[in-house]
Amino acid sequence: MLFKYKATTSEGEVKEGDLEAASMEIALDSLQRRNLIVVSLDPAHKKGFWGGGELFSSGRVKKKDVVIFSRQLSTLFEARVPVLTSFKMLAAETEGVALRKIIDIIVKDIESGDNISRAMSKHPKVFSIFYVNMVKAGEESGKLDEIFHYLADYLERNSDITSKATRALVYPAFVISAFIGVMVLMMVFVVPKMIEIIEESEQEMPFYTKIVMGVSDFLVNYGVFLLIALAVSAFLLWRYSRTKAGQLAFSKFQITVPLLGGLYKKLYISRISDNLETLISGGVSMLRSLEITSDTIENSVYKALLFDTKEAVKSGSTISESFYRSQYVPHLVTQMIRIGEETGKLDFILKTLAKFYRKEVDASVDTLISLIEPVMIIVLGGGVGVLLASILLPIYNIALSV
Repeated sequence: MLFKYKATTSEGEVKEGDLEAASMEIALDSLQRRNLIVVSLDPAHKKGFWGGGELFSSGRVKKKDVVIFSRQLSTLFEARVPVLTSFKMLAAETEGVALRKIIDIIVKDIESGDNISRAMSKHPKVFSIFYVNMVKAGEESGKLDEIFHYLADYLERNSDITSKATRALVYPAFVISAFIGVMVLMMVFVVPKMIEIIEESEQEMPFYTKIVMGVSDFLVNYGVFLLIALAVSAFLLWRYSRTKAGQLAFSKFQITVPLLGGLYKKLYISRISDNLETLISGGVSMLRSLEITSDTIENSVYKALLFDTKEAVKSGSTISESFYRSQYVPHLVTQMIRIGEETGKLDFILKTLAKFYRKEVDASVDTLISLIEPVMIIVLGGGVGVLLASILLPIYNIALSV
């Protein structure tokens, strides 16, 4: 790795240059062995063809990079490496261009007097309010190594469970979209030509052929208007989803829709349990933990539930009592949380719930995939079969009558 350095000799002569070393510590040691007094030592980031950053580098920080960064920080703090040195080492060794630039800014902010949580809070797209508050709790308790270890594990779990839920939906959505696209192309370009042949024969057409012919005529004559109507509807739905009422409506639909609703409900219960357990274990107060978790949950139904729970706890109630009043929280969760509150082991209970519902999400994803595949085969096969039968059978009859 290449470093830029500025140093002075014992006679006061200023020296600047580049130095190749495996890490910042090795580079510093090498300069000191030359009897140089190091003024500054920074990684020399290579530039691409466009004058800044690597070629085609993205400005977006990957979740995987944040996980690795958190785990590396945990290791460095556990080894008692000073804060500033730890961040400088990671700035030099982090592969992700976008994250490396942010770490460089954090280093400068820390040098200017900011603590870690304040420096990180200036980058909310990378370090969420949940992340920043956990770091703040670590600073207050003096357990930054444990906190960053918690965060790395949490981000890894969160990424894993989200990708599993997404995986259950992406493949069917892709296959169905491709099927609809192919069917529309056939209806617009292939079917009309085949229909002409059938009509010229003046044969009586079966009812299913007439249906296909009607759909084909509609798409040919009014397809453009249909596309415009779909585009306008999509835009209006998008605008509605940006309103408070729209967000609540879509959130309710997400957790009540058949097949997928149960999966999403388990996913959110797992996240809420995981978030609360991580925050409480990190030393964050109960009220602040509920507030932070409410801010980090995307679903408006659960966001409102957590906000109401925070207000209820503030008034002297308990989490279990507030959750019990919601139809979107399973009774198992309410009962387990009540046990945790009564025994003083709420963090352990929340950890158990998070683990249980992660397994439930895994099982639901596997069940959904095993259910969707045969259903898709039947539906797609039936669609293709109807289309072929409605066109090819009349043509076959024409061939027999010749």
